[in-house]
Amino acid sequence: MKTQDPNPNSGRPVRKSGQSTGTQNRIFIENIYESRAEPCDGAAVQMTLLFFTARPTFWVRASKIAISHFHSLAHGGARPRPLYDFEVTSNPEVWFVKVVCTLFLRSHSLDLGYLSKNLSPSIAFEVIKRLNNPKLGLKFFELSRVSLSVKHSVWTYNFLLRSLCQMGLQDSAKLVFDYMRSDGHTPDDSVVELLVSSYAQMGKLDDAEKFLNEAHCGEIRLPPFVYNNLFNVLVKQNKVDEAVCLFRKHMGSHCRPDNWTFNILIRGLCRVGEIDKAFELLSDMGSSGCYPDIVTYNTLISGLCRANEVDRGFQLLKEVQSRIELSPDVITFTSVISGYCKLGKMEEATVLFDEMINAGVRPTSVTFNAMIDGFGKTGNMGSALAMHQKMLFHGYHSDVFTFTSLIDGHCRAGKLSQGLKLWQEMNGKNVSPSAYTFSVLINALCKESRLHEARDFLRQLKWSNVVPKPFIYNPVIDGFCKAGNVDEANAIVAEMEEKRCSPDKVTFTILILGNCMKGRMSEAISNFKKMLAIGCAPDSITVNSLTSCLMKAGMPNEAHHIKQIAYNDLNSGMSPSGRTDHMKANAQIPVAV
Repeated sequence: MKTQDPNPNSGRPVRKSGQSTGTQNRIFIENIYESRAEPCDGAAVQMTLLFFTARPTFWVRASKIAISHFHSLAHGGARPRPLYDFEVTSNPEVWFVKVVCTLFLRSHSLDLGYLSKNLSPSIAFEVIKRLNNPKLGLKFFELSRVSLSVKHSVWTYNFLLRSLCQMGLQDSAKLVFDYMRSDGHTPDDSVVELLVSSYAQMGKLDDAEKFLNEAHCGEIRLPPFVYNNLFNVLVKQNKVDEAVCLFRKHMGSHCRPDNWTFNILIRGLCRVGEIDKAFELLSDMGSSGCYPDIVTYNTLISGLCRANEVDRGFQLLKEVQSRIELSPDVITFTSVISGYCKLGKMEEATVLFDEMINAGVRPTSVTFNAMIDGFGKTGNMGSALAMHQKMLFHGYHSDVFTFTSLIDGHCRAGKLSQGLKLWQEMNGKNVSPSAYTFSVLINALCKESRLHEARDFLRQLKWSNVVPKPFIYNPVIDGFCKAGNVDEANAIVAEMEEKRCSPDKVTFTILILGNCMKGRMSEAISNFKKMLAIGCAPDSITVNSLTSCLMKAGMPNEAHHIKQIAYNDLNSGMSPSGRTDHMKANAQIPVAV
């Protein structure tokens, strides 16, 4: 007769009556899946909790006593009965990976002797991946490497290095790198590049260079892309001098540069205005077995034109045209055309534009926008509108730059109504305005004393996604101050600060003069103190106007103190940062009661 199981749905075998209760034990495995976030590892892991039962019936957690038996069952050992589907996974290695992860996370003791015989490098790699936490992965890696003598595969090293670098744990990644080399693995070039770039991105340039020196001492020959990516990171951080210094120090003796090396450094130097140093690198290319390509010339031409040396850029364009192996592209032409447009030399820009068309080089929307903007700024709206029609004919749609340039041109020509019509057209076509679009129309409205309309544009700005700048608000603030409505000007300043747009020197100067005109000297002094606190040096007009008004208001002490601050600032001979600290320290101006 069989005993009744109190829980018939439990899925556990039922003990038969008369069965021996001596030393016979049966081992059962139960998979309980749970998603828990442990404070120690910060990761949610799917856990497989392992239990075994013996007679009399009791449940305890799997330990080093049970793991070897579980493993043997999964690998086809003697089984007292068939195991249910929920008891083990179909793949023994996957099952064993889950067991090891569980015991590593949940147990304080592991059967190291058993694991050392059964933990292969491939299983260790899967365990580290399954832990899904670089810190935990590193702990298991060190445990298995030192205590279990596991010879980890190169995939494990690469996976850990990448995971640790992505977490910003460069020092731990360097430790794994050292283990990798001591264990006889040759590091992959991409891993070396990742570690070097990670150091640079974290601002640890000294550590990056130290690591490079160690790599060279270890006779690791690094390809150019390792240095190129490092230089690229430094250029993006505006650390161009450091990049050039590393180039001079390491290139040639440790690594042979390629075209990309020179192009990255030349781009960085042009970006910071060091054009002559960029041309020095151009001269060095031949001695390194490299030759400038169209990217090199485009970078130099663009740098020259941004520095307003457009004629030199044009001469370099002619040099490209004279080369048999090179031909200028749309970027080459557009850089020079844009440079001429910014200088207002529209005749030269037009000749070059026509030359580009005749050479079969198709202009882009950037080329057209540069020409439209140039014509608009010189007041030639007829040519600007004609160029706009050519742009549409070539299949380009008007974007925010096109609309802004046309609006600006109409406003400069005194046709504000046309500018406002274009604003409506732009909104109708769902083209979002930029900060400069707002600024152009607000400036034009203020010049015509249409302050309330300009104020409405500021309200639209408040609810837009445009990041506001002080130059948008300042004309309206100035208009209300000159109209004697300082309270409205202060309300606009409050709106600026709500949008996290801090007033600048012009803003404070307008408010100081506006308060002086109204005889509100305490507010003028308050604005002067705020101006000093942010490190803005007042000009002589502001100082003289404020001190003059203070004297008229019977506040000679305050006037004398302000003059003294201005005098000390002009004669301090400090650097800009030192002058800022000096002004902040002197911002305590006494106010007469």
